[in-house]
Amino acid sequence: MEAWQICLIVFASLLSGGGAAVAFVWFNNSLLTVKRFSFESKKAGGKVRIVQLSDLHGKSFSRGNRRLIKRVKALAPDVICVTGDIIHNYKPKGVERAVALVRELAAVCPVLYVSGNHEMRNKGYREFRQRLAEAGARVLDDRAEKVCGVTFVGVNCASLKNGTPARLLEECERAGEDCRVLLAHMPHCVQNYKGYDLVLSGHAHGGQWRIPFTKVGIYAPGQGLFPKYTAGVYREHGTVMLVSRGLGNSQFPLRLFNPPQIVVAEICESSVPLERRVAADGILNDG
Repeated sequence: MEAWQICLIVFASLLSGGGAAVAFVWFNNSLLTVKRFSFESKKAGGKVRIVQLSDLHGKSFSRGNRRLIKRVKALAPDVICVTGDIIHNYKPKGVERAVALVRELAAVCPVLYVSGNHEMRNKGYREFRQRLAEAGARVLDDRAEKVCGVTFVGVNCASLKNGTPARLLEECERAGEDCRVLLAHMPHCVQNYKGYDLVLSGHAHGGQWRIPFTKVGIYAPGQGLFPKYTAGVYREHGTVMLVSRGLGNSQFPLRLFNPPQIVVAEICESSVPLERRVAADGILNDG
């Protein structure tokens, strides 16, 4: 039986289930889950806990995003990385919701932000990024910033394919030997991220619908059906990429077997050289 046939049968069963279906859909689209990873590097100066939020698309987890804010605070992050698509469009309600969320999170710890494709869709981005900066976000539009001993490099979503990631890496290499983390919205551009110690990405929404008991997603923008990069760890092109399943929905308004996800990535110091760690047992391990 084909994957799409399985999903169709599951969806039809849910529709016939009434109240159980409503509860199931709510859990799949509103239950906040946390996925933890650890990353060891000899370049790290100590433990740094990163909380990654991606692809919120204007969604609110309770009034004022209280559930999301409470969950993030409980994770005790050293830095929060927002990897694009915090809004779905530039309607006033969505903009105000995003700005308010950033203001609350910036009171917890540094908030680093890079744009996604939805922010870049019209000329409203310049004003929007200014408002995020005024709310406390550090907008990494094709630039780097050192936070907690780690160099975070942010690439504007429009710059992922034009050589900017490589150019920024060269600049960082001339500046020192810090651990370098790239924030880049689209995972299917991973061939352009070579050389970074860690890449945090999103965009794929976990494949939107995931086939139960597998790691297979159905569809992702930029990748099409049965996409390769949907969630978790990928070791390719000389880097390690961590893809978040994201928090909200885009044009397709429903997640199945794919609840919203907060990612926690801890960078820890290691005496083992990076290249030996990769060869031996990998750098990132599921927590």
